[in-house]
Amino acid sequence: MVKEFHDRLRPRIRERDGRGTEPTAGVIDSQSVKADAVVGLDSRGFDGGKLINGRKWHVVVDTLGLLLGVMVTAADTGDRTAAQVLLQQVVDAHHRLELVWADGGYTGNLVEHCLTALAFVLAIVRRSDDMRGFVVLPKRWIVERLFAHLMRTRRLARDFERRTTSAEAMIYWSMTVLMTRRLARPHPQRA
Repeated sequence: MVKEFHDRLRPRIRERDGRGTEPTAGVIDSQSVKADAVVGLDSRGFDGGKLINGRKWHVVVDTLGLLLGVMVTAADTGDRTAAQVLLQQVVDAHHRLELVWADGGYTGNLVEHCLTALAFVLAIVRRSDDMRGFVVLPKRWIVERLFAHLMRTRRLARDFERRTTSAEAMIYWSMTVLMTRRLARPHPQRA
């Protein structure tokens, strides 16, 4: 129900911004989030890279930063493993998808799988070795901005949901609020 309401708003925002209703490109990434005590051991894990005991949000967004798909897993689930399932769901819902950008965590068999089985290009955006400090990477900032929006939602600052489906619904609600605010703002006329 929440996802259906969310999915009805996305094409309206895309049309308002002068885009087609269906996206042709997207960005995938994941974020580990601490879990509250009510989260069971069956859906909780430890992300050794981020040192977080909790869950991981795997998201795909379009080039406007609008959510195309989300999957919540235990934090110890690998990005490539979850991406295969999530990207299949996104491609089933968005048939015009041709290109998805990702970070270096999505390399390996997934790139070939996307090309052969899902019929789109998974482009890896790498950080070069000579970069020092914080550097905005092309296209990757779009999904990072989504995570920033989600963290501003107090209910999502930590995962309080017992079930992963409830956690996914909370992410859809947060994005629905963001999209309705965007639609309520007056749109500047283009010259």
